Amino acid sequence: MDAHSRGRADDIDPADQWVLNPHTGNYELRLDHSTGESSSPSRTATAEGSSRRGGSRTGSSREGSSREGSGRRGSGSREREGAPDGPRQVPGQRSRRSSQGGRGAAEPPAAGRRKRKPQKSRKKKALLWTGGVMAFVVIVGSAGAYALYQKLNGNIDAIDVGDAGSKNVVTDGPMNILIIGTDKRTGKGNEGYGDKGSEGHADTTILFHVSEDRTNATAMSIPRDLMTEVPECESKNADGTSTVIPGTPNARFNTSLGQNGRNPGCTMKTVENITGVKPHHFMMVDFNAVKSLTSAVGGVKVCMAKPIDDPKSHLKLPEGESKVQGEQALALLRTRDSFGNRSDLDRIKVQQQFLGSMIREMKSSDTLTNPKKLYKLADSATQALTVDTAIGDAQKLMTLAEEIGKVDTKNISFLTMPVIDNPAEPKPVTVVVDPVKGEQLFAMMRSDTSLTEVKQKEKAAKGKQAALLKGPKAAAADVRVDVLNGGEIAGAAGSTVTWLQNEQGVLKSTNKANASEKIKKTTLEYAPNQADQARALAEMMGLPATAMKPGTADAEGLEAMVLTLGSDFKGAGQLITGPTKPPKDIEKASADKAVCAQ
Repeated sequence: MDAHSRGRADDIDPADQWVLNPHTGNYELRLDHSTGESSSPSRTATAEGSSRRGGSRTGSSREGSSREGSGRRGSGSREREGAPDGPRQVPGQRSRRSSQGGRGAAEPPAAGRRKRKPQKSRKKKALLWTGGVMAFVVIVGSAGAYALYQKLNGNIDAIDVGDAGSKNVVTDGPMNILIIGTDKRTGKGNEGYGDKGSEGHADTTILFHVSEDRTNATAMSIPRDLMTEVPECESKNADGTSTVIPGTPNARFNTSLGQNGRNPGCTMKTVENITGVKPHHFMMVDFNAVKSLTSAVGGVKVCMAKPIDDPKSHLKLPEGESKVQGEQALALLRTRDSFGNRSDLDRIKVQQQFLGSMIREMKSSDTLTNPKKLYKLADSATQALTVDTAIGDAQKLMTLAEEIGKVDTKNISFLTMPVIDNPAEPKPVTVVVDPVKGEQLFAMMRSDTSLTEVKQKEKAAKGKQAALLKGPKAAAADVRVDVLNGGEIAGAAGSTVTWLQNEQGVLKSTNKANASEKIKKTTLEYAPNQADQARALAEMMGLPATAMKPGTADAEGLEAMVLTLGSDFKGAGQLITGPTKPPKDIEKASADKAVCAQ
């Protein structure tokens, strides 16, 4: 924030305009730099958080699956605004010493100057998740100052990704943010690392999934050497026209960005094609971002299990704990030959450890209570970011940051997409998705299943519902069910009946066409004396306990159960819900724990 823009003296440090109010414990914007107390209205760096946090989400219903397009949610962006702050007494702020060494004198109010309307306040604490070659940054929202917003807005670059992302800032259901670190060699601070002039690749990519209830998150790293299909995508040109870029059936994942004119929207499409999880937004940063962000926060603590002296990245670190920033932080995130088996997968583990440390540093009291440090961090972060147009200004980023900031660091799980060596290569140098573990993990993300234990309070209720799935199961030949389509996929009831009869032996299944209305979640209605049939069908279909709708009266004669397919139905033979546990042997880490790099 510039003191000139507010008609104040030019000896005011922007960070000094935020003053701690001892009565409230909040930092407040102090425009008059006198040493006495002010009677004029002030702007606070914290909002009436309880009034906003306690409000209900917009939209009458939610979808658990991220695969449904954002257009189906029917809910707009939930951008919240706090009420205007009332007048408060705040201590006088510090002025910089004059050239004579004395304190600046208090400036009397200018005659005829109109009082400014108090700006609407925002929450003081908010997380902004971004990745450089893996940087995770918490920005504290000291909003409420128009000049600050204008400055931050001017820092942000935005790219239109069309239908690859969402038009809304936040959703009422789970949120998926694609964090991309590009290795481009163009632009300020990106030169001098070889491959001169390169437009870059998706060098480091994380799919960050935030649960619907905002209690937990999963950060899944995607190996750059993953062989996959890069689908056809559309890239917006500067003149408003679009260019359709042909897909590539078998290519490295990292070519989904920068190559053949592909933009981040192409990377988003590629991730959705691999996982079935649709990213809502992307955040992209480059080499220079890593250097500036780590310097802005004052360095990030890392731990080495052995001394590191890497001739390629020029990283030198002793055994034990160190603090890295700038060029040294970038060198750490680019190093692969000094860790594990010298592969990209081992480099990803180090990046995840760095990421967790970055989060802990951002949430430390040393950062959250230092206005000057926060201002520098917010300025550096917004200069570092390239985002999609839906979140392409400071206020929208703050809204998104507040939403993500509800997740406790102990409930953020870091893991790598399950992969195996590429069987098509005699001496594998690339990888492919593990067909079993990969789909199991993707299904968990699609069904919004947590990888951390954060829902203890719901266990009792869920246990009672889950009991409906326990007990004897009828033989497939004895299962009688009518199938209706209440979802989005045309012909779903017919294809399901065909699958049940031909693949599962449920010959007494009947296609009853479309339901009278659309439903979001698949349901199975049955009578008490049909419970064994219901359990058998639930196992075949992968129905969650919440889908079971038992009646109170027994069925008579040849009365059938009623299965109504909802928007969570993906196709005949595909489980409705994902598994409840991650694949065995999959490595994961928590953001609240420090681990030494091997």
